[in-house]
Amino acid sequence: MSERAHNLNYVIGKVTLFLSCVALLTVLSGFAQPPQTDEGAAAHIFQITIVLLFAAIVLYCATADWKQPLRSARPLAIPAVALVLAFGALYYLEHGYTAPAWLRSMWG
Repeated sequence: MSERAHNLNYVIGKVTLFLSCVALLTVLSGFAQPPQTDEGAAAHIFQITIVLLFAAIVLYCATADWKQPLRSARPLAIPAVALVLAFGALYYLEHGYTAPAWLRSMWG
């Protein structure tokens, strides 16, 4: 694996972490708002983030050194957990559940 590919893989690993955290925080921001009948800006930000994240993961996998699979896959663990939490929270929001009033009051 060339040094350039290694550096690109490192940067893309950080980008996947950033994008997955943005997706999670975007969904969590929905708990601070009353239920809406139409998609807001947060929904579009989430959708764009997921598309960019998919592209980043494909590029990460293309530049990874798969001679050491565990070492190559390890940087994707935290983004994967963040995505599972984001989609779980999104499911929770989409089915009409909201945060308790005491929690909503803390957020705004």
